[in-house]
Amino acid sequence: MLYGCLLPHPPLIVPAVGGAIDKVPATRAAYQKIASEIDKINPDVLVVFSPHSINYEDHFHISPGESASGSFEQFGAPKVKIKVLYDSQLAELIDKISQKNNVATDLRSEQDSSLDHGTMVPLNFLTCRKIVRIGLSDLSLVDHYRFGTCVKEAIKKLERNAVIVASGDMSHKLRADGAYGLVPEGAVHDEFVRNCLEEGDFCKLLTIDRSVAKTAAECGLRSLIMLAGTMDELSIASKIYNYEAPYGVGYLTAEVRGEKTIDSLLPTIILNEKTRLNAFTGQTEDEFVRLARQNIEHYVKTGEVMELPNNLPREMTHHRAGIFVSIKKNGNLRGCIGTISPTCDNIALEIIQNSVSACSCDPRFEPVTVDELPSLVCSVDVLMKPEPILDKNKLNPKRYGVIVAHESRRGLLLPNLEKVNTIEEQIEIALRKGGINESEPYSIERFEVIRHK
Repeated sequence: MLYGCLLPHPPLIVPAVGGAIDKVPATRAAYQKIASEIDKINPDVLVVFSPHSINYEDHFHISPGESASGSFEQFGAPKVKIKVLYDSQLAELIDKISQKNNVATDLRSEQDSSLDHGTMVPLNFLTCRKIVRIGLSDLSLVDHYRFGTCVKEAIKKLERNAVIVASGDMSHKLRADGAYGLVPEGAVHDEFVRNCLEEGDFCKLLTIDRSVAKTAAECGLRSLIMLAGTMDELSIASKIYNYEAPYGVGYLTAEVRGEKTIDSLLPTIILNEKTRLNAFTGQTEDEFVRLARQNIEHYVKTGEVMELPNNLPREMTHHRAGIFVSIKKNGNLRGCIGTISPTCDNIALEIIQNSVSACSCDPRFEPVTVDELPSLVCSVDVLMKPEPILDKNKLNPKRYGVIVAHESRRGLLLPNLEKVNTIEEQIEIALRKGGINESEPYSIERFEVIRHK
């Protein structure tokens, strides 16, 4: 049997931080029940997955060394300190097994080895001999699950009596008067996760709409999926102790027990992920996206631009327009380059030109590699003719893109982007992209796009 728990990490649950009045009594009561269960297990080690430990884009960081410490000083309680011993042998084996299974990990030294609050809040309530602390990454949800299976294998080989702690909060956008505001996706996300836990269905959990999770601003999903990976090949018995969101952040406290041996879920999870990515493999894309994708694949593999295919639609060969090509990997932007006005003889050539730039010349990212191609999804925006406006209230960030200009500097922002919900946010980002100070006089143009994805 393997025991795991999902624990929220609001610092205010720590008495010295929250004060004499218990601000989240139901969450604290749930914590105490789980702490009691863990005391019965008397584990050798707690494996803590924390979204506030070191996070990298393309690999998982495992904290190295023999020990670490931290305090709640940044939360006004410097006298509350946590010190832990690391299970370095288990950490090293997790790293070794992960590398063997092509899951990228890192066990190098840390510039700042202080414990993060995602680790310290649970440890304030739990008794442990040693811990292993692991950060999350920007890799896919499937990669987080696969990493969890590597953790399980290492625990099994060393015959550790281990408890898995998935630290993380649910949506941060559940109340209009909360610190992060309100979006409808917040409640949708949290309800979906709760349902999956109640059903003990981790396959379903990995089908979660990534755009909803991102808009909901959660920080616990990947921790939970790593915990799920440690339970692979085990039947699941789960229990939700409490869920509340008194300040607009969802606090979900739950336990997961892995019991009888069953078949691995990993093949099904990988198949589901391949189905999700079939937009990039050409099964559901239109001609605009297909041309961009094929050219990206050709260029990354050969270093050369592909020739235009025959029988392209007349719309692509007989019309000119500005084009933006966007590339995403695991729901995160991987490259985006475009032209405001047409620079080529037709739309098809504009797509060819800008898809090469998006995958190789975006200064924010390294060039796309061959290994990444199966994980990429792209979209193509065809820009309509911009129109000048004098009143910024005529903008709508969901419908219109915006161009701001001062002298020779210009900044452009496409419409309907994640996390851009207001006119003020849209203009602020466009000014920043154009290197324009908001105190400088600038003109505003709006434009619509036809988005192909």
